[in-house]
Amino acid sequence: MKNSFKNKEVVLAYSGGLDTTYCAVYLSQKKKLKVHAVTINTGAFSEKDIVELELKAKAIGVSSFVCIDVREKYYSECIKYLIFANVLKNGTYPLSVSSERIVQAIAIAVYAKKIGVNTIAHGSTGAGNDQVRFDMIFRHVLPEVEIITPIRDEKLSRNAEITFLKENGVFIDFEKAKYSVNKGIWGTSVGGKETLTSDQYLPEEAWPTKITALEPVNVELTFEKGELIGLDGEIYSSPVQAIEQLQEISQPFGIGRDIHVGDTIIGIKGRVGFEAAGPIIIIKAHHLLEKHVLTKWQLFWKDQLSSWYGNALHEGQMLDPVMRDMESFFVNSQDKVSGKVFVTLMPHRFVLNGIESKHDLMSDKFGSYGEMNNSWSGEDVKGFTKIFGNQTSIYHLVNSNVEEYA
Repeated sequence: MKNSFKNKEVVLAYSGGLDTTYCAVYLSQKKKLKVHAVTINTGAFSEKDIVELELKAKAIGVSSFVCIDVREKYYSECIKYLIFANVLKNGTYPLSVSSERIVQAIAIAVYAKKIGVNTIAHGSTGAGNDQVRFDMIFRHVLPEVEIITPIRDEKLSRNAEITFLKENGVFIDFEKAKYSVNKGIWGTSVGGKETLTSDQYLPEEAWPTKITALEPVNVELTFEKGELIGLDGEIYSSPVQAIEQLQEISQPFGIGRDIHVGDTIIGIKGRVGFEAAGPIIIIKAHHLLEKHVLTKWQLFWKDQLSSWYGNALHEGQMLDPVMRDMESFFVNSQDKVSGKVFVTLMPHRFVLNGIESKHDLMSDKFGSYGEMNNSWSGEDVKGFTKIFGNQTSIYHLVNSNVEEYA
């Protein structure tokens, strides 16, 4: 493979934000490189947005621009398993950004390989998770890759970037943007001065979606083998459409707003705000359905693997083959996870009302919990209790100490 840096070509992971705008200008005007700007659409951009991105990229000196829509790929290779595993990092965060960064990095590296360019640039700083995700994935896909990271390498501040752009004829008012917003089909992250502290919450104006829905709304979610395929009786051709539609309905309620506090890959604590009404509702509804149709031990082992899988994905390990092993388990566990979940949406919250499934193990054919049963007698329970507690009874007989319970 040719060494493209020496041949003056570079693929730039481009979003149109301050950091990647700086990189585009720096690489094209200062380093005199042929810059191929690549935007990966994981749900953030409309057709109009993409046209505007291309015009902006060309205006600041890039040689080519392409936007690659990976929403279906993002779902089929990542989001689907986050739903199957009910992944909420630290019980809170649906991995809105960390999951999409992996898919974006893979798509960028594959594109660079396709056009024969062996140098990739990205706008990550030296203080976050994205630098590790991007660098690691690029090297997995392109082992001989050269990686350029101007922001990280020069330890640039936001003001320094803005000053540089102005000096080079780029007058874009990034200063107005108090908050860094990253949108995708699996949620939107929000970063700002409050998330740099430990004691402050994001103000209302920071949230991208304003609360406009005030009256309760009932929604019916239809799952088939663990995948959300329909809403309110309408079946969609792709789960991506169902996710986007649920997000459109639920986010105006202000559902799914929170701040995630977690350990970064590089070992420091970090906070990020996010709004993810659709993802949170889907995960909670899916989990409720599972609690009705899966056995105790299926649920137990899914819980053990879920935390590990989510953490590995968060830390950029998507291409480790162990992830495919766990995904196989998750897929197999979803065979009976089909049915409907009934949800009521309200401002700032939602209620899971119940489920309907032909696989519901709470069938009244076998009795009603706390009231009656149709499968055993009182004598059966007495015998079972003796056997079930036998070892503990032996322990206390051998190690009896009446004063211990006095």
